[in-house]
Order: sequence, then structure tokens, then C-alpha cells
Amino acid sequence: MASWNSIPLHVLYEVLGWFAFVCWSISFYPQVILNFRRKSVVGLNFDFVVLNLTKHSAYLLYNASLYFSSTIQKQYKEKYGQHEMIPVAANDVAFSLHAVLITAFTLFQIVIYDRGNQKVSKIACGIVTVAWSIAAICFFIALPKHHWLWLLSIFSGIQVCMTIIKYIPQAVMNFMRKCTEGWSIGNILLDFSGGVGNYGQMFVQSIDQGSWANFSGNIGKLMISLVSVSFDILFMIQHYLLYRHKKGSNSNAPPEVEISSKQSSDKLVAENV
Repeated sequence: MASWNSIPLHVLYEVLGWFAFVCWSISFYPQVILNFRRKSVVGLNFDFVVLNLTKHSAYLLYNASLYFSSTIQKQYKEKYGQHEMIPVAANDVAFSLHAVLITAFTLFQIVIYDRGNQKVSKIACGIVTVAWSIAAICFFIALPKHHWLWLLSIFSGIQVCMTIIKYIPQAVMNFMRKCTEGWSIGNILLDFSGGVGNYGQMFVQSIDQGSWANFSGNIGKLMISLVSVSFDILFMIQHYLLYRHKKGSNSNAPPEVEISSKQSSDKLVAENV
């Protein structure tokens, strides 16, 4: 196992890694809390959640396999060099496990709360089916000669593709509704912070080791952060600039809210008269 050349850089690496873990992990909760308070998931794109679950599941398989399997670690070092450090840290495994669980819980909220006319699209279902079918086929291809590192590259590719695709439905939905009501910007702000911390961690490791194999050997982690940060910036522009003071239609509001609003309005008119 490669060792660190600088203790301060090692400490900074750990700090940045767990900072990214905390930001990314907490980023799921603003939306979960918003759904709970509204008892509604109207405004949250269901395709985003389904694709996100596939993405994080592939990411968990990648991180856990590379972090815990000595066989895969050996294959990694044979490919990138015996002195190269494994580019997956404990915080990566912890984050991906938490992400799978909390995303599954968000799907549960979609099942039990008011959905309006929203539903998961056939396109999203098709994409998920294709992704896992490819993973299954590649597993049986890798099995005879134990090409596990190659198989992990497939999971890495799946998570990158899901990361690119998953943000598009929510971005388009915000554009079509001309508002971001029902969707939490807190998720994006924390996700952006986690992405910056993740890049910082990768740079610190590369500086200490004097090698950029940390980036070339973990393209999945590199691309995920790049894509996430780019879309986070787009979402912040939508929320704070384009649709800052705009709200969506109340057509999906619960009946009791509409009745309460009408009664308050009638009472105010009566008082004025």
C-alpha cells in the first residue's frame, strides 16, 4: 500500500474528503424534509430520483469493490503502478451507501405523498433497464477470467452516464414550469460544495504523490464531480436569477388548503363590507 509523503497533506486530504461526504450526504435532506412538510412531491421530477438511484447503486458497487477487494486492488496496481494509491477513500464508500438508502426513501415518499399528474416516464424506465442489462451482460463476460477491474470500469461508465442524464429532467421541468417551487435549492448548494471538496481531495492526493494517476485511474469520480458542479451552477441560475420570484400553479394543492384559502378570502371581504 502506497504511503503519504506529507502528513499535513494527508490530514488535508481526509478533511476535504469528509467535508465532501458531509455536504453530499446532507444535500439529500432538504428535499426529503420539503416533501414531508408539504405532504406532496409535486415539483420534484420522478425521473431524476429513479435515475439517481441507479447512479448511486453503480457508484456503491464501484467504491465498495475497489475499497474492500484485495484482488481488485491488485489489478488496479498492475495497471496503474504498484506505488499508486487506491483512488477510493472510506468517505466515498460511506457516502455512496448513504446515498442509495436516502434515495430509496425519497422514492418511498413519491409512493405515499400527493403526486398530482406526475409519473415516471417510459424513457427513464427504459434507460434504467438498459443500464442494468449492460451491467449483467458485462458481469458474465468478466466472470471467466476474473476481469473485475474492467467490470468496475463499466459500473463507472454507468454512473457517469446516469449523472449526465439524471439532471436533465429536473432542469427541463423547471424551465417548462418557469419556477422551482416544490424542489429544494438546498440540495444543489450542498451538492456544489461537496463537488468542490471532492476535487480538492483529488488534487491534494495528486500533489502528495507527484502523479495524476489519481485522476486518470478514477475517471468516474472525476466526471461525476465535473457534471454535478456544472448542473448545480445551472440550477442556481434558474432558482436565483431566471425564476427568482415565480411560483407554480396551485392546481395541485390539497383540497383543504384551497378551502382554507377561500374561507380566509370570504372572511376578509365580509369584514371590509
